[in-house]
Amino acid sequence: MADHVFTLSDLPERFDEVIDDLHVLRLPMVTRFRGITEREVALFSGPAGWAEFSPFVEYRTEEASRWLHAALEFAGLITGPIGPPNGPPAEAADPTGRTVAVNGTLPACSPGEVETILARYGRVGTVKAKVAEHGLDSLGEDLERLREFRRLFPQATLRLDANAGYSLDEALTASAQFADFGLQYVEQPVAAVEDMARLRAELDRRGLPVVLAADESIRKAEDPLRVAELGAAEVIIVKVQPLGGIGSARAVIDDCGLPAVVSSALESSVGLAAGAALAAGLPRTEASRRLLGDDPACGLGTVRLFADDVTDPHAGMRPVDGYVPVTRIAPDPDRLQMLAVDPGRHDWWAERLQQCWSLLRRRPELD
Repeated sequence: MADHVFTLSDLPERFDEVIDDLHVLRLPMVTRFRGITEREVALFSGPAGWAEFSPFVEYRTEEASRWLHAALEFAGLITGPIGPPNGPPAEAADPTGRTVAVNGTLPACSPGEVETILARYGRVGTVKAKVAEHGLDSLGEDLERLREFRRLFPQATLRLDANAGYSLDEALTASAQFADFGLQYVEQPVAAVEDMARLRAELDRRGLPVVLAADESIRKAEDPLRVAELGAAEVIIVKVQPLGGIGSARAVIDDCGLPAVVSSALESSVGLAAGAALAAGLPRTEASRRLLGDDPACGLGTVRLFADDVTDPHAGMRPVDGYVPVTRIAPDPDRLQMLAVDPGRHDWWAERLQQCWSLLRRRPELD
């Protein structure tokens, strides 16, 4: 049944009637990122090729089900924009050989680690640095790290990502310090969309040259419309899995009308391939060129944060001189075994996938 294409309303009761090759892998990371040192991902294949289901372990079923929708779509198991239902196999799905620009990612680290961490990305023109790991208490450490970054890479484009780590007042204090580093934008400094709008208005009033980008505010299809309506940001960050798939993410971009950057949800190469497919088709507008340039870097180089990936070290979505390929990725069979979680964790993920599967069956309007 794996070659059949479904709608949500006609999915069988159990996922294992359709997916018979579920693999759950544990990927070690080279440094702590987003508070974790390893990442668990579930992989399976369908008519269009391999796909990834990897909501973070703390996400509840309602949110995680959108990640499953994205994976089923990318695998070609449900109707979606990834080629015709009976199209070519994954290895022939994209013969164009296109590439998309990506940024390097600098996690919260000591100044002495900056050069070593970014060396993993090779030559990149854009870097996104994480800040606010402990809110405003991290500001001194963040500034030291950014000064070292600017010393090493004076011409690089710099973005910051606060992951909603500040209150409104703290964001204003931090922004006044960060403005001196010549930023392209600051991503999600505060949590609430309304506070993002207030922050943007106050930055304009104070004449601080800080562009805001919305990330955590873009979790559901209706969120970007509210971001645009309130003028809360000038750029949106879109991620394929959290938005439910390439089709949903592209609709969000089109409906919102704001310049977009496609970013990773800390996926393996299999999941990053979906992001690259979306990024390759991003619209170029006068606003996007003004804010992001002619070839905006997307946040899809994060496989460099892993000590190992689902492919060999010279394949997959590893960035080369700031670019990743637009292609489908099939995991290496040896790594499927070498990186496999223990049976208990596999069962945990299988049960989680089934819960999301059951929810999708009850919610055919997502299709």
